[in-house]
Amino acid sequence: MSEFDFDLFVIGAGSGGVRASRVSAAYGARVAVAEEYRVGGTCVIRGCVPKKLLVYGAHFAEDLHDARRFGWNVPECSFDWPRLRDSVLGEVDRLNGLYTETLDKNKVTIFHERAIIEGPNAVRLASGKVVTAGRILIATGAWPVLPDIEGAEHGITSNEVFHLDKLPRRILIAGGGYIANEFAGIFHEFGSQVTIVNRSDTILRGYDEQLRDRLLQISMGKGIIFRFNAPFERIEKLEDGSLRAHLKGPGDPIDCDQILFAMGRKPHIAGLGLENAGIELNDQGAIKVDEQNRTNVESVYAVGDVTDRIQLTPVAIREGQAFADTVFGNTPRTVDYSCVPSAVFSQPPIASVGLTEAEARNKLGTIKVYSSDFRAMKNVLAGRNERSLYKLVCHGETGQVVGIHMIGPDAPEILQAAAIAVKAGLTKADFDDTVALHPSMAEELVLMK
Repeated sequence: MSEFDFDLFVIGAGSGGVRASRVSAAYGARVAVAEEYRVGGTCVIRGCVPKKLLVYGAHFAEDLHDARRFGWNVPECSFDWPRLRDSVLGEVDRLNGLYTETLDKNKVTIFHERAIIEGPNAVRLASGKVVTAGRILIATGAWPVLPDIEGAEHGITSNEVFHLDKLPRRILIAGGGYIANEFAGIFHEFGSQVTIVNRSDTILRGYDEQLRDRLLQISMGKGIIFRFNAPFERIEKLEDGSLRAHLKGPGDPIDCDQILFAMGRKPHIAGLGLENAGIELNDQGAIKVDEQNRTNVESVYAVGDVTDRIQLTPVAIREGQAFADTVFGNTPRTVDYSCVPSAVFSQPPIASVGLTEAEARNKLGTIKVYSSDFRAMKNVLAGRNERSLYKLVCHGETGQVVGIHMIGPDAPEILQAAAIAVKAGLTKADFDDTVALHPSMAEELVLMK
């Protein structure tokens, strides 16, 4: 018999933790996982899944309007926020059940309570029980950042936004990243007056500059208001229950009914007991790990957003799989972080993989950029002036496609397949040699000159 209660104890049942638990158990390990909230983690419970369902709901606003140009006699429609909210939360409940069922089927012991690290091979549960394990995996994810200002408690984050009692007439969204721009599009389509307030003068840092500019142009054209270089000073709650945001710099305070903080996410390590095992953090407060996901403590590992790597659900899943394969499957493997595709489910969406034009110039020197700036066929008939933009960034000498960047309808769906070509090292000539699928938006990828 082992000297430990379990071979593996996982703290956090999100995407990375569930994958590591399930696969490790399938390899024959005795596995336990502790989750203080709900099985499924940020993505399933309060992140990309419910958010994408809201994005689908938001699309109907424009689709119903455009349908008249396509011959449909659509009556005037109104939006029922509680109905969509409850439908989305119902789907979250269903997925929570499925994730729990998956762990149960793989004979993973689930502790529905908080766990903190007691030492290199021990965790203490909220009930007071101490459990030992040969290895501990930390997969607690990340948590929204709140500004350190007076009145911050009057705002909400992406954790609470899915549970709003009613739709705000005026919403102020703080931040310029993907969460801010996604919810700006969602609430705008639902009929709210949306203002984005950003500390800097740049949205979607890290994405291709032309795509960022295009989204800003389209968003402003739709009526979304942007206020740049405007850090928060304080938030005041007025007698009628509304909020007043006082900002630094020129400009009047902004009155609104709801403030959503989307100012980034930080590793969720508060009160986790890392100091009890001497686990090291980096300057950003993330757990430091090596290629095998191991911390500086031999028996403790970490995967997902709690580390200092890419904060994306598919990356956390890959890391959880690699951990299980390496530690319990006798098939060592690491995760390749190059060419990871990403998307912003804004209105319209952005999708990207590989090097941006600026990154490619800095890294490769000589590059060639091909682009297509067009109106989707559907937008033409609908009378919308909204234009899509596709870009291929290529090595100047070899012609290898090192980056693809897109903004337009269904861009993420198209990019997933196109990302394979970038990962495989295909060239512009390979794209040119591929016959176009007509009529489609995706055909622009093989028609650029």
